[in-house]
Amino acid sequence: MNQTERFYKIDQMISDGKLVTFQQLLEVLGISRATLRRDLEYMRNRLNAPIVFDRFAGGYCFDSARPQIGGQYELPGLWFSSAEIHALLTMQHLLANLDPGGILTPHIQPLMARLNALLGTAENTAEEIRRRVLVIGVGQRQLMLDHFERVGSALLRRKQLHITYLSKSKAELTDREVSPQRLVHYRENWYLDAWCHMRNELRNFAVDSIRRVEVLEKPAREVSQRSINAALGPGYGIFAGVRVQTASLAFTPLRARWVASELWHPKQKGRFDADGRYILELPYADHRELIMDILKYGADVEVLGPESLRQLVREEHARAASRYS
Repeated sequence: MNQTERFYKIDQMISDGKLVTFQQLLEVLGISRATLRRDLEYMRNRLNAPIVFDRFAGGYCFDSARPQIGGQYELPGLWFSSAEIHALLTMQHLLANLDPGGILTPHIQPLMARLNALLGTAENTAEEIRRRVLVIGVGQRQLMLDHFERVGSALLRRKQLHITYLSKSKAELTDREVSPQRLVHYRENWYLDAWCHMRNELRNFAVDSIRRVEVLEKPAREVSQRSINAALGPGYGIFAGVRVQTASLAFTPLRARWVASELWHPKQKGRFDADGRYILELPYADHRELIMDILKYGADVEVLGPESLRQLVREEHARAASRYS
């Protein structure tokens, strides 16, 4: 951590613990004794921090009774890392989209206040940061809150669910019993990973496609995290599948500049060829979501393999061309 981050950490530790030893500061900050002494002196002399060493207690504390000499104690402006600002604003985005009249409202308000306080420790106020940094949700589908609450309740109580589910691809309703395993928030929408007792395998269900849900007084079947990840985690995107193939995509030199820095899958491999194209290889088990992302790039991407994926993309292009001809 840099010097400014250390100042904030020292301030937090002394404020929270009231009394902090030199050794505790060293262990948390991970710096040398000389660096810590310089930081403490800087905070005292340059930032007017009322830090004193209590010889009897053997630690540092703030001397609130000491008269303030010079300027007020104020820490330098802090800015968040990319991951931190994204996490804080995403949490606010998710909380703000919950039903304002729901049962969680009294619990959300303190969380929002804490998030505001965290954002307010930066150089600007929380309101200014939200005005200047936006988290935009794209493709969010409307969620039936009562269904979501029942699904969440069954998930935590480890009970089975009886659901009426609409398959959007087939436009058909099916009734089935499932054992919920985990909820996943992916691309602005919620999905339920569950053991489907009708299919006798792990499946994922879009929560917004659940038309009716009933919590059953039957214990849910337990599936290990390892098995869930093996069945639902290896391929591209949210769709399940255990027969994993490797897609090889070639992006034009123009698009390569962007795609080379994108993360499509944790196990992807990428390289530039002699012509400046970017060759991206990634595992997938279900072609549906992968094809949608391939088609976004139009003529700037070529599917090198496997042949089955090339054929599916050709068919999609032909279908689109026939509609506009």
